[in-house]
Amino acid sequence: MNKHQETTSVHAGHEIDPATGALSAPIHLSTTFERHPTGDYPLGFQYSRLENPNRAALEDKMAALEFGTQAAAFASGSAAAMTVFQALRPGDHLLLPNDMYFGIRKLIREVFIPWGLEAAFVDMTDLDGIQNRVQTNTTLILVETPSNPLLKVTDIHAVVEIARQVGAWVLCDNTVATPVLQHPLPLGADLSLHATTKYLGGHSDVLGGVLVARQESELWERIRFLQQNGGAVPSPFECWLTVRGIHTLPYRVRTQANNALRVARFLKDHPQVERVYYPGLEDHPGHQVAAGQMTGFGGLLSFQVKGGQSRAMHAAAELRLITQATSFGGTNSLIEHRASIEEPGTTTPENLLRLSIGLEHPNDLIDDLNQALNGS
Repeated sequence: MNKHQETTSVHAGHEIDPATGALSAPIHLSTTFERHPTGDYPLGFQYSRLENPNRAALEDKMAALEFGTQAAAFASGSAAAMTVFQALRPGDHLLLPNDMYFGIRKLIREVFIPWGLEAAFVDMTDLDGIQNRVQTNTTLILVETPSNPLLKVTDIHAVVEIARQVGAWVLCDNTVATPVLQHPLPLGADLSLHATTKYLGGHSDVLGGVLVARQESELWERIRFLQQNGGAVPSPFECWLTVRGIHTLPYRVRTQANNALRVARFLKDHPQVERVYYPGLEDHPGHQVAAGQMTGFGGLLSFQVKGGQSRAMHAAAELRLITQATSFGGTNSLIEHRASIEEPGTTTPENLLRLSIGLEHPNDLIDDLNQALNGS
């Protein structure tokens, strides 16, 4: 592991192609690999569902960036999360955030609770509340920090201490913060989860997910088994694209975080904005915790528009530079009315817009938001 992330982002998992000397790694599309005359596989590759050179490069890079020992790449962030839940046993109890990506919450409620897992949704900013909900059969605590879409901040180390009391594992969804701004594993988390679709790929053109383990464990062995035998793995080209995106990750994320802070401060003072959710603002409830465990506050924020859902959606429609679209973490700034696409009964406020800051100049983003809000 190199000392600086900029160097790690470029060099971890990277080798000059020994066959041609190519600096850019070749894309290995082969699904099968030659056996040695003795019957073994001395080069380490047998069948692409099990392993692939491009996937190995991505996994090595992510393990290095997250200060982990191993990583496992998947076809999506949801597939990565689902594999963790599949690795548990019926009767195991989970604690999950009451503010989290709605797709994972839906998987828990509609698939894994009927399958046999027990689950409770709690406010992960309330440590006493977490302590009170831990059970003797609590096997996994999932934290998502900052959370999506309300940007709540969880004290990772404090949750780890609670989990250790009952021998539970801690999984931290680090998608919003990225390894540039936050390292859950040195704080004690057992697993770090990323939807690589977001900041890691970084260009809104490749779907993927990854899990990184702090150390070997029974849970990690089951996760690796499910990855290799279930086959929900990314293609070689998807791995190659994600690795290429990671090369510029530190520079993109820091710029997006700096720009997001400027936009958040503008929105906080705008007369048409009811509330801004961004941990970089000093009055955010989780600001002090975020400042202690992060090196920046990220490129994602949410805000509520005065006047309810119709005015919020109208303001989003009036934007000219910022695009209405799902997802975040790409080079283009995106905005979305979250409550309208989440499941019935969502707790997301009906007038909330989630804003992903891209790489445009912040003054241009501010001008666009100003004209849209003033015209709403």
